[in-house]
Amino acid sequence: MIDVQCRAELVLRDADGRETSLSAVVPLLQLVSQTGSIANAAAAKGLSYRHAWGLLREIEARLGGALITKSRGRGSVLSELGESVLRAQRISGERLDAPLQSVANEVAGELNRRLSRDALPVRIHASHGYAVATLVRALGEKRVPVDIKYRESAEAVSALARGECELAGFHLPIGEFRATCAQVYRQYLDAGKHQLIHLTRRTQGLFLPKGNPKRIEGLHDLARGDVRFVNRQPGSGTRMLLDLSLRSIGVDPDEINGYATTELTHSAIAAFVASGMADLGFGVQPAAQHFALDFIPVIDEDYFFAFERKRLDEGRLANVIAILRSDAFNDSVAHLEGYDPVRCGVVVGVEQGLSGVDAA
Repeated sequence: MIDVQCRAELVLRDADGRETSLSAVVPLLQLVSQTGSIANAAAAKGLSYRHAWGLLREIEARLGGALITKSRGRGSVLSELGESVLRAQRISGERLDAPLQSVANEVAGELNRRLSRDALPVRIHASHGYAVATLVRALGEKRVPVDIKYRESAEAVSALARGECELAGFHLPIGEFRATCAQVYRQYLDAGKHQLIHLTRRTQGLFLPKGNPKRIEGLHDLARGDVRFVNRQPGSGTRMLLDLSLRSIGVDPDEINGYATTELTHSAIAAFVASGMADLGFGVQPAAQHFALDFIPVIDEDYFFAFERKRLDEGRLANVIAILRSDAFNDSVAHLEGYDPVRCGVVVGVEQGLSGVDAA
């Protein structure tokens, strides 16, 4: 099975059109930040000191500023420009990760179909999440062909109803908003035709810069005039959950600075906050941890995959369920902050899952 990867890369371009990639220097900057030494960073990358220093000097010349400075007692440290280059690479990677992964899987799926007509991929349309990405990686490690498309929850479930995928990933809050959210998905699901598989429980909440400099306490602070917010796109399950939460506490979205500023994934939201372009975001906890942000829990939710019950014993779904129930996969999900795989791989009826009566 062919595996295809797409990655975001920063490229400097001169006025004359000459291009220089930052792909070699960014890992060096990361290692200098960690080790405090250009020599140690070069050794870790398997480069000579002279070669590593040459790479750094070339980029510095192109940028017109120093990437690294000396600090008493700390050795080599990144300059503000160096920190900005690292942050730019991280932001571009995180904000583009989901769409690039979708493109990579689409290309890989096409190539694999042409190479082996018998190896049909598991088609997954799903709301973006870290446990979903963990599953896709686990399927790849088992050489199970997979075609993943990250979409809004309602779009994923409607795609299942149209026969465009085998698994549709969506999430439902635990508590007062569950019935309202469930109505969005119930119109596409037939209790006699479909079933649900538990993937995980997870926590959504507020992303804040480290140390919470603006002393945010909860959702009501989104309406403050000194706070900039970054939102998920309309139609996403997270956006629906946020809107319901705001309505319940009487916060008018029109009062929120940045409410119309949107990103497509939890990682992109966290990157936006980490870069200083926003003071607040809303999403799942691992994204906050990845960017060293503070996190205020707001609500827990269940993440499900919907599927056609007649496919339960098919080889493709059998492979997925075997992975979901494996100790290795459960351990991987358990290490995601705010994620709980306690019912991972449990199959339930549509009404049980939507209503939450099966919750343990």
